[in-house]
Amino acid sequence: MAVRTGPKVTSVAEAIAAVEDRSQVALGGNTVHRSPSAVIHEMVRQGKRDLTVVKTAGGYDVDLLCGAGCVSRLIVAYVGFENLQGLAPQFRRAIEQGRVALEEQTCTSVITGLRAASQGIPFMPIAGMSGSDIVPGRFLSVPNPYGEGEVVTVPAIWPDWAIVHVQEADEQGNACIRGTQFEDVLMVKAARRVIVTCERLVDGEELARQPELTTIPGFQVDMVIETPGGARPASCAGYYGVDEAYLAEYYRAAAGSPAGLTTFIAEHMGQAEPVGAGER
Repeated sequence: MAVRTGPKVTSVAEAIAAVEDRSQVALGGNTVHRSPSAVIHEMVRQGKRDLTVVKTAGGYDVDLLCGAGCVSRLIVAYVGFENLQGLAPQFRRAIEQGRVALEEQTCTSVITGLRAASQGIPFMPIAGMSGSDIVPGRFLSVPNPYGEGEVVTVPAIWPDWAIVHVQEADEQGNACIRGTQFEDVLMVKAARRVIVTCERLVDGEELARQPELTTIPGFQVDMVIETPGGARPASCAGYYGVDEAYLAEYYRAAAGSPAGLTTFIAEHMGQAEPVGAGER
């Protein structure tokens, strides 16, 4: 893992301009909770293409990227809107129409792959997968070196980028996740480069007063962006809940005609933020 130093505060537009097409991107949060939505919207505005997205359980973020044509491959266990709307319509259409290749996994296997990468090893054994329909053709088994039988293994997942949204961070990228961390810390350790968006950019001394609350150390972070409301319409613990009205409006557009989704994107995401807005 490289140590990241130097100026890190930037804008969403500058950060996403650095994410190349065909990159593998791990997205933080889970379903409709603490997703890096502001970054997702900027990917749509900038017209990113052929991304591979890694996430255990996606929702609005993954569905929107599928509908906007930003994704060509998914490594996921679940994509949906939980008990709010149910299945993810754009995700489903993209898979059925062959526009997006799906590498179906379990939440545990995605976590295991990220954990292997975070530890710098090529694979890791996993329990509970023997006999699963997901294993054949995807995961290899190796002889148990300490006993009888074989053990299923999961290859390391090495994202080019991890993008996470947190509650607070300082200018060096030290970040505090309040509430459930999901897989964010693992994907930050596994990724080659890291973008952190935050509700509040705070003075480093504020985090230093309670160092145990620093979930992500700054030396792992390449860019940090103050983005109030950056998870909306997903929730962000301690700041706001799920925007159910927005998600219902999105779902109606996503489940309808392509023109309806195009109109929704134009109305809610607007024009791309000009590159250079984050310079200080």
